[in-house]
Amino acid sequence: MTQKVLSFSIDEARSLFGVRDRHLSYLENLLGIQISARGNTVYLRGDKDDVERGIEVLSELKKKYHRTGKIEQTDLLHFFAGKPSATHVLISSDTDPQENPSDQGPDSILINSRKHSIQPRTPRQRAYVRAIRSSDLTIGIGPAGTGKTYLAVALAIESLRNGDFHRVIFTRPALEAGERLGFLPGDLEEKIKPYLQPVYDALYDLLRYEDLRRWSSRKMIEIIPLAYMRGRTLNDAFIILDEAQNTTHEQMKMFLTRLGNNSRAVVTGDITQIDLPLSRERSGLVACEEILSRVREVKFIYFSGRDVVRHPLVKKIIKAYDDYAKKENAKSSSTEPPTPDQA
Repeated sequence: MTQKVLSFSIDEARSLFGVRDRHLSYLENLLGIQISARGNTVYLRGDKDDVERGIEVLSELKKKYHRTGKIEQTDLLHFFAGKPSATHVLISSDTDPQENPSDQGPDSILINSRKHSIQPRTPRQRAYVRAIRSSDLTIGIGPAGTGKTYLAVALAIESLRNGDFHRVIFTRPALEAGERLGFLPGDLEEKIKPYLQPVYDALYDLLRYEDLRRWSSRKMIEIIPLAYMRGRTLNDAFIILDEAQNTTHEQMKMFLTRLGNNSRAVVTGDITQIDLPLSRERSGLVACEEILSRVREVKFIYFSGRDVVRHPLVKKIIKAYDDYAKKENAKSSSTEPPTPDQA
């Protein structure tokens, strides 16, 4: 571990540190180091390269302050985005996207990651990103591999880094996909992790392990089963409900009514992969479509096989299953017994 100390004038510190040291907290998250201020002095502690990077950023911001007389939080973001050595990057799509560092369009998602600059691949994905950024509730429905969860997680991290929200909460129903897992050993976190593993996969792909561990310990990131959401009011939070097709009507209503002040929610699901037992009521996501379709503030984004960004074979598999389902439906319709009127 390395520690460095920098001192500034009163005016420099007031502008560089931000209100209640907000700029330093933002820089701390970007670099993954510890930054604290006492008076006009700032202390940087962490890995040597990251600390040196922090000194470089503060030096550049100091120069900008003397040129313009002020420093804004966006200056930190632009400084990182413009440096090829920075870890601040553009993220979108799925876990194996085509990368294009020079293409930084308005739909890019800026987060701290190991990746380079990448964009939403399809018009529907771009619409999804815009809907999440502009709406308090966005519902993404479509087949696997279309980037529904991955894009939502990336946008949540971007919002947390930008200071738009104080915490990010990921949740999904703890339901097996057609098979019983039985007794799971370990404590509560170990028991629920298999159900929430896809969320962990996205986070590990987007964040360094140290950042994820630090944010989790500070409760800035929570990953919990849907059942644990009951009774909570979530203020200043970005909330993602994944695998929503496996919620019941009551669970979906319970989740949607958790929204508090300055909160945003994203619901994702695939209504062709419902794992609810046949004895239960229909999927909460299906019911939600009908109930909220006329609420203008709720944005529905529908993905199709054309939006799949996984292995090219996945598109063909989804299309083959869709064609098979249509053929079976047509066959069952033609073999239905005649009604009394028809007879």
